[in-house]
Amino acid sequence: MAEALAAHGVTLTPRASGRFERFATPDKPGKQNGWYRIHSPLAATYGIFHLDVAEVVTLHGASDPEAAAQARLDAMRERDRQERERQQQAAKTAGKARRWWAEAGPGDPTQAWLARKRLPPYNLRQRGEVLLVPLYFEGELVNLERIFPDGSKRPLKGGRVKGVASLIGRLAGAKHVLVAEGWSTAAALHEAMGAPVVVARNADNLAPVARRLRQRLPAEVAMTICGDDDRHLPAQGLANKGAVEARHAALAVGAELLMPSFCEGCEGCTDFADVRLCRLGGVHGD
Repeated sequence: MAEALAAHGVTLTPRASGRFERFATPDKPGKQNGWYRIHSPLAATYGIFHLDVAEVVTLHGASDPEAAAQARLDAMRERDRQERERQQQAAKTAGKARRWWAEAGPGDPTQAWLARKRLPPYNLRQRGEVLLVPLYFEGELVNLERIFPDGSKRPLKGGRVKGVASLIGRLAGAKHVLVAEGWSTAAALHEAMGAPVVVARNADNLAPVARRLRQRLPAEVAMTICGDDDRHLPAQGLANKGAVEARHAALAVGAELLMPSFCEGCEGCTDFADVRLCRLGGVHGD
């Protein structure tokens, strides 16, 4: 088993628990996309979901095609079970989000993070010292992003995050709609341009959110994707994700692309909210 997993770059000591065990692969370090199950001292099965791999191994190497087919069937059943659990947890979290949202008060401009950003609360609500950003999918509130006083941001655990979005302003009657990553960037853009801004929450969500929005809006409504410029990442050998995903989203829906312009010599700003705060003489960075 260990040798078979090592062929996929996975290093671990298998546990003979008789149950499905999960592991992360080097290409997906943040996800438990692999599984294995040791059935007996003589046989085990393993699989990697995103690679569509499912195999049976024995002391004598890979097993026959029939055994491999059974391994794939086991993998499908396990994937279905996990998807059911994920959907159940997402529904539970959506219920929690709706309760919290209904109980929360309006966003307080003096909340520590919001005060540092020098932005009005717009569509935010507040629970204690924590700001709540509503996250919608297909018109339903499914999650909340919490913005803590120190600027850290976290959605509710187990809730849907892929394809979710928030909105500052009103879409009804709009002739021009913007799409941005984070809430503060969207708020800064709305303040400056007056147009409604859809908050995609992160770079990976820009294209999915833009596609759904384009399908919903009348053809004559113009769209602009407003990207973050993660210009510090190339120096670390990484791609400028904000710029790359913004271009991808703009191409996907035929939208205009707008990127921030920085003051000469500025090295800290990366998005429109940073630029706004920098020009107001504030401190950016969260």
